[in-house]
Amino acid sequence: MVRGKKTIERVTELMNEPVHIRNIGIVAHIDHGKTTLSDNLLAGAGIISEELAGKQLFMDSDEEEQARGITIDASNVSMVHEYGGQEYLINMIDTPGHVDFGGDVTRAMRAVDGAVVLVDAVEGTMPQTETVLRQALKEQVRPVLFINKVDRLINELKVDEMEMQIRLGKVIDKVNKLIKGMNEESYNAGWKLDATKGTVAFGSALYNWAVSVPFMKKSGVSFKDVYAKCKEGDMKWLAQKSPLDEVVLDMVVTHLPNPLDAQKRRIKVIWHGDHESPEGKAMLNCDPNGPVTLMVTDISFDPHAGEVATGRLFSGKLKRGDELFVMGTARKGNRLQQVGIFMGPKRVEVEELVAGNIPAVTGLKDAIVGSTVTSLQDMIPFESLKHYSEPVMTVAVEAKNMKDLPKLVEVLRQVGKEDPTLSVAINEETGEHLISGMGELHLEIITGRIKRDKGVEIVTSEPIVVYRETATQKAGPVEGKSPNRHNRFYIELEPLPEEIVQLIKNNEVSMNMTALERRDVLVKAGMDKDEAKNVKDIHGTNLFIDMTKGIQYLNETMELILEGLHEALGGGPLADEPVQNMKIRLVDVKLHEDAIHRGPAQVIPAVRAAVKGGMLLAGDSLLEPYQKIQITVPTEQMGSATSQIQGRRGTVFDIQSEGDTITVVGKAPVAELFGFAGDIRSATEGRAMWSTEFAGFEIVPNNMVKETVQAIRKRKGLKESMPTPKDYLE
Repeated sequence: MVRGKKTIERVTELMNEPVHIRNIGIVAHIDHGKTTLSDNLLAGAGIISEELAGKQLFMDSDEEEQARGITIDASNVSMVHEYGGQEYLINMIDTPGHVDFGGDVTRAMRAVDGAVVLVDAVEGTMPQTETVLRQALKEQVRPVLFINKVDRLINELKVDEMEMQIRLGKVIDKVNKLIKGMNEESYNAGWKLDATKGTVAFGSALYNWAVSVPFMKKSGVSFKDVYAKCKEGDMKWLAQKSPLDEVVLDMVVTHLPNPLDAQKRRIKVIWHGDHESPEGKAMLNCDPNGPVTLMVTDISFDPHAGEVATGRLFSGKLKRGDELFVMGTARKGNRLQQVGIFMGPKRVEVEELVAGNIPAVTGLKDAIVGSTVTSLQDMIPFESLKHYSEPVMTVAVEAKNMKDLPKLVEVLRQVGKEDPTLSVAINEETGEHLISGMGELHLEIITGRIKRDKGVEIVTSEPIVVYRETATQKAGPVEGKSPNRHNRFYIELEPLPEEIVQLIKNNEVSMNMTALERRDVLVKAGMDKDEAKNVKDIHGTNLFIDMTKGIQYLNETMELILEGLHEALGGGPLADEPVQNMKIRLVDVKLHEDAIHRGPAQVIPAVRAAVKGGMLLAGDSLLEPYQKIQITVPTEQMGSATSQIQGRRGTVFDIQSEGDTITVVGKAPVAELFGFAGDIRSATEGRAMWSTEFAGFEIVPNNMVKETVQAIRKRKGLKESMPTPKDYLE
């Protein structure tokens, strides 16, 4: 392989040949070695020097990432790899492994067609391995496996050659079991991982060597050699004879699909429009001459060029000056100023880019992450990106100096745009702004960035837990009156069945579908046919159904009704926390015939009052976020690990032992997990390895509701007495 000559010219030439493109993501649990692997692949392609590979952490371009030794943002790079006399363009995204940054993995999976799943040979599959694999399979992204840190198996665990192969076999079996459980259809259609077929490679990213069965035939390096050289510590010999970049990229080129093949399968999952329409056909065939269809998966800020939107181009071609539409925004006229690709932190401009690539463009001022951008005036948008986790912690942020307030507001809007897993609430009146994120680390990183990169001095509060509200019984019809008494809205509320909540969460039912398609899915899940065909809105995991018949002026008022509904669901009556899992039916409406008497000032408050008062009648209660906790400790420390979970209102539901270690699996409320890291370290003398992941919301125990609600109301400056339906309904 000729190194060094793989310059930008070759990258730009290959961009026009989708059949020779591979779009891949590197995914794994935290600390399993993704960024080190990425570094060595880049060194192989001549983009960074081989001496620095693994130490430079080229893809971790943020100084916070370098300091903490973890990846925080997914970063993209394009490189060229030669295989069988043909050059291929590899567009690679290195993704974060920490659970707090899982949103980046979800977004990256929309842009790529294949994933290299990394698993540490010693630790095996971990909770986050499962999560990232599930995200890949849901997006129809094909996985191959790289088992990393094989040298540790030999040198630290002192396993013999036979035991080494058994352990590696176990890792493959476990990943296969996960794939089969998550997507049996694809598993049976050839996605099962098999070392003999070459869809698994083994090696050490740190020492830059890898082996796979096909490459062993080519290089003559066997498992025996691997074992012997690791024992001797001669990693250089392995790296020369069987270099990591060649083994892994050969596997990528051979087993992961090009955009032409991948889109035929993926478009059916990520786009619910008519596949016979011009744009449908163009996307299925990755047609460069079709309409432009781009999905934005990332937004970053460049101090010189402003907002840079990165995404996947499924059809058409992009060039500077093109005018495109961002679906879901009223304004037209987003004109492309620059078209390019990312090479790590650098952006390289190109004349034009065709379908099948991952462009980075400027000029899409209306786009947010998840936007569908197209040259068509009207197009059914791509399925929105669903994150597995939800914001569970909040910090209040204030500007240290009042003069920085306008700048802080602008920075918070930017931050919210860059990271859609954050929820940013800006209160212009009080100057207190709330940022909700996935966990303590997530919020720490974001607030650190505001101070460092954006240059705004801020003061942050201690993190607080984000609760949710929901009804526990049925209520209604509840009457909401407008302030002028001329309009009345009658609604019924009840909890939404769990099956339907899951359908909404998994994006299997959404407002992007045709009404007929949505009705069929809901009826199949057990919903009444009449209700299913009248769904007017899905807001979070709440369903709004219009059951009225033939009411005059209702159509022109519906937008205002939805606005009132969204306001009520944004903050419930108990503690002004977001509302979820509710079914709300509009059963009757009385409207004034004169449009001036049924404007926003009348309709919105009436609907809001009906929903909030109705929720209190329907047994409104608080839900608190839980995290699943997995702790691995030496056997003698088992008691300390279980008591750490149980002492925090948690429950332990599984204990597995392997060799001389025990893994305790349980869950606990986020409210009790502050300071968990320090406590578990001291309780187990620093010998515990643990990971947490979001485990959904559960009802706050009855005896704690009043106290919790009053504490939240006090913090938010609401009156501290418990609210009653009378407060909303006259």
